[in-house]
This record gives sequence, C-alpha cells and structure tokens, in this order.
Amino acid sequence: MERKHFIIAVSRQYGAGGKAVGKALAKELGVHFYDEEILKITSETSAIGEQYFRLADEKAGNNLLYKIFDSIKPELGEPKVGDRITKPDNLFRFQAKIIKEIAQRESCIIAGRAANYVLREAGISDVISIYVYADMKRKIQRIMDLEKTDAETAEKHIKKIDKDRAEFYRYYTGLDWKDMSNYDLCINSSDIEYPQVARIIKDYMHTRGYEI
Repeated sequence: MERKHFIIAVSRQYGAGGKAVGKALAKELGVHFYDEEILKITSETSAIGEQYFRLADEKAGNNLLYKIFDSIKPELGEPKVGDRITKPDNLFRFQAKIIKEIAQRESCIIAGRAANYVLREAGISDVISIYVYADMKRKIQRIMDLEKTDAETAEKHIKKIDKDRAEFYRYYTGLDWKDMSNYDLCINSSDIEYPQVARIIKDYMHTRGYEI
C-alpha cells in the first residue's frame, strides 16, 4: 500500500533541538529534511545570489507598517521582478514558492521559515505542524556544548535568534510564533532526548492515520 503523503513543518526554539530531531526523523522515515537547503534551492531557481536569502533568513522585513500592526502582513502571491526583486518581502515570496513546490512534490520535513503558515495559506493538506521548545537552562547547556562557549554568550545567542524568529513569524504571518494554538503538536524537549522527541512525533502521526 502506498504511504500517505505528509509534510512535517518544524518550528523550533534555538537550543531546543528541533533541527537535530528533524534530521534524525527524516532519516528514519526515508524523506528529505529541508533547512538551509531551501536558501540554496531558492537562489538557484530565482537566479538571485544566495547571500541575499541568507541575510534575510528568518528575519522580519523592513516595512514599518507591518511591524507596527499585527493585522497587516505581506501578500503571499507570486514573487516580483524588477528593481524590488531583492527586497525582503519579495525574497520571502520566492522562498514560499519553493516551500510549496517541495511540499506538493514529496513527503518531507521542513524546518522553520513559517512553513506551517505558508502551506496552510496555500491550501496544502497533510501538513503536521510541530513546535519544539525547552526551558532556558537546558537550551543554554546545549548551546554551550554545541558552540563551545560560556553560559552568558550562549544565553545572548539564544535570545537573539529566538527574537529574530518570533519577529519574522509575526511580520509575515501576523501571528505569535510562541502561541501553541498555531501548531498541531508542541513538545517540551527540556527533559527528554532527541530520539524520544522523534518517537513522540511518530506516535502522533500514527494517531493521525499515517502509516510510517
């Protein structure tokens, strides 16, 4: 029997292990895991330098109105060409286009980049939206181990990246990144190892009728 198509969209706090979980789960399920690879693919298909996408990656755009009013957000239409081609809002449209194309083509796991919102707005079904978070103490220890740095530097890095991700999500979706009602499944990874987090996601998929 053919396996049911699925997309797992993983939103993750920095240091909570969302990337590690996504990569491990993708390997176990035999599907692709997309994180920064999306930047390279988008650059190649749009003929825009990858550095532009990296500079804007998971960061809010620069339209002040969108930053002030939660109800105002950029349109998710087709990306535009011309003198505004490298504007942050347009780069997001290029990226969203690639995310939708990947999701329509294959089962996979996509990290961040408001993928859950992009796919929902596109009317793409079979999307499982995950949010992985952890307490600050645990995140600090993980980032200290990962980046070989001290606790103060690790905490500053975590707060900076999570702030960028929250502002990015609000800017492009009008929603609160940490609002758990935006997700199907939220997992606190503070006291459990990554394989256990992956197991929880697999169990949840089973309850949703996915044969994996």
